[in-house]
Amino acid sequence: MSSVEANQQWDPLAGTVLDGRYRVDTIIATGGMSAVYRGLDLRLDRPVAVKIMDSRYAGDTQFLTRFQREARAVARLKDPGLVAVYDQGLDGQQPFLVMELVEGGTLRELLRERGPMPPHAAAAVLAPVLGGLAVAHQAGLIHRDIKPENVLISDDGDVKIADFGLVRAVADAKITSTSVILGTAAYLSPEQVSTGDAGPRSDVYAVGVLLFELLTGTTPFTGDSALAVAYQRMDNDVPMPSTVIAGVPAQFDELVLHATARDPAQRYADAQDMADELDAIVDELGLPPFRVPAPRNSALHASAALHHSRLGGQQPTTAVTGNPPRQHTRAFTRDDLVPEGEYQPVTGKFAGIDLGDFYWARQRAKRAGWFWFVAVLTLTGATAAGAWTLGANIGVLL
Repeated sequence: MSSVEANQQWDPLAGTVLDGRYRVDTIIATGGMSAVYRGLDLRLDRPVAVKIMDSRYAGDTQFLTRFQREARAVARLKDPGLVAVYDQGLDGQQPFLVMELVEGGTLRELLRERGPMPPHAAAAVLAPVLGGLAVAHQAGLIHRDIKPENVLISDDGDVKIADFGLVRAVADAKITSTSVILGTAAYLSPEQVSTGDAGPRSDVYAVGVLLFELLTGTTPFTGDSALAVAYQRMDNDVPMPSTVIAGVPAQFDELVLHATARDPAQRYADAQDMADELDAIVDELGLPPFRVPAPRNSALHASAALHHSRLGGQQPTTAVTGNPPRQHTRAFTRDDLVPEGEYQPVTGKFAGIDLGDFYWARQRAKRAGWFWFVAVLTLTGATAAGAWTLGANIGVLL
């Protein structure tokens, strides 16, 4: 029995109708503050994703006011890189948010399946993330919790950001002490850790950490607790990705370092500023276009299989794997010593290819002429794209 199916056996919300309109079906994922379900808008006969907040927030008028305000602000944003917000409400003890259902999975699930990405694949993920953030920043909104769990990839290859405004709403809740740090430890900016302040440059820092993880398969800081991980960035710079995995172009090293400068004033001003730099790097290196694949064994695919099997009165015909561990948005204080699960890197391989095969960046200065550099880059990029897209290990075939 899959974890999704097991959760469904005891979930009291499955089958309920919120606000007389939104039917709650199978669970997709759970976190520290909420659970996400596959649902159906009965009025429009439209599949939706329903995020149901923990019932402890229902009696907090400050949270509900902020929750409503943030939902309305995000609902006005329109960009292919943003998950659309349709509605919000309170049904009994259940504050909820209704969003676009993105059939596919999360970036976290994709990283766990296939490991680190070659530069052109990382750029293909980053461009829509920065595009969506740029629209939000222009509207005066900050995400505050950019991480692979909040980046969704559709089966059609669309990349979208989810969960705008939730951290801000929780931060204003009466049940949350002003002394706690809210967010996900691995991606918090230094100013979020030290003062709790956040602005566009804080999101830029998180995107820089995200890019580091896309290229290397791991986050830059580790520790015995979430707090230890968070405080690592106060005294340490994010290292260059090329120091962790060979073959990363110098331009991507600089992109990460600029985005993750400890002093916010030294970072890109906002997501649009960083997006412009990414576009210039893609053009300079001649990186090929890439369609980002959705993860095969995602929690959302599992919930869909269970949902459709129940509609047909049959068991799922395909095997469904359990949900991978997630890095949750959470509150932690200086007394918090609970270890947080870390993403285990894939070593020895780069997008399924032996690291030794990625000589093109290292030997760029040794090769005579721009033509040969572009030729090697294009050939390697095409090989990596095929291997990474298929999830294949070239070494197994040799």
